[in-house]
Amino acid sequence: MKLALVVMAAGMGSRYGGLKQLDQFGPSGESIIHYSVYDAMRAGFTKVVFIIRRDFEKEFRDQIGSRFEGRIEVAYAFQSIDDLPDGRKVPEGRTKPWGTGQAILSAKDVVSEAFVAINGDDFYGADAYKQAAEFFRQGKDQFCMVGFQIGKTLSENGTVTRGLCQVENGNLCGVRETTGLIRKGEFIVSDAGDQLLGHEPVSMNMWGFTPRLFAQLESRFSKFLATEGNELKSEFFIPKVVDNLIKEEGEKVALLDTSSQWFGVTYQEDKPEVKARLDALHAAGQYPAKL
Repeated sequence: MKLALVVMAAGMGSRYGGLKQLDQFGPSGESIIHYSVYDAMRAGFTKVVFIIRRDFEKEFRDQIGSRFEGRIEVAYAFQSIDDLPDGRKVPEGRTKPWGTGQAILSAKDVVSEAFVAINGDDFYGADAYKQAAEFFRQGKDQFCMVGFQIGKTLSENGTVTRGLCQVENGNLCGVRETTGLIRKGEFIVSDAGDQLLGHEPVSMNMWGFTPRLFAQLESRFSKFLATEGNELKSEFFIPKVVDNLIKEEGEKVALLDTSSQWFGVTYQEDKPEVKARLDALHAAGQYPAKL
């Protein structure tokens, strides 16, 4: 079975203050991406596609890509703010690319197999990759999402944004992008006034797709730009795309449960905790001394 891991690693990390994709967290200088690719390889993935920006291509290849060449097929795609359809121009004052939907779309020329798309700065855990690989081994032309409990995805150092999921019969009914999430007392609250208990499933942008997604992304990105393209901070989010596919096209998207513990880096203050968690996983024998 051919199965690709698509790693979205083009983001600036504005709240983090630097290129967290390349920052070192593991005992032998590993980035979080090293763990993602290692876990995917163990689960049977056959290819990894790194979505990056041109301006740090050499540094990324040297520090991350070269470590896996010869162990798994490695390819690159490039997300750019000015990679727009229909001759459209970037509005004056816009400084950032167009979000996760555009990121995945940028990989369309190097992905021809089923694939799992992830954030480059999130640790998803070995079981999450195992569940996704087993899903695609069934040979279905269906999308999926690996869901995590919201209470296990928060930061102690500030608010976060999550895709809050509605589920019916094991499938997603919708994904609502929810901002400003933070724990207050016994609840998790949001900018929209949600009061959550902590067990609710959320999207951490670990999505499973087949290549037929790309045609949908192309048409929907064009529509997005027509309506929101002049807004300087608008983003073409993949959870929103999936939500629309479910509601408008009747797309079936399976929700996969995982025993994995998610963690990630949003702020510099998250780094010591992430390093401690990875050290503990190495000490428990779940990873070798050097990946």
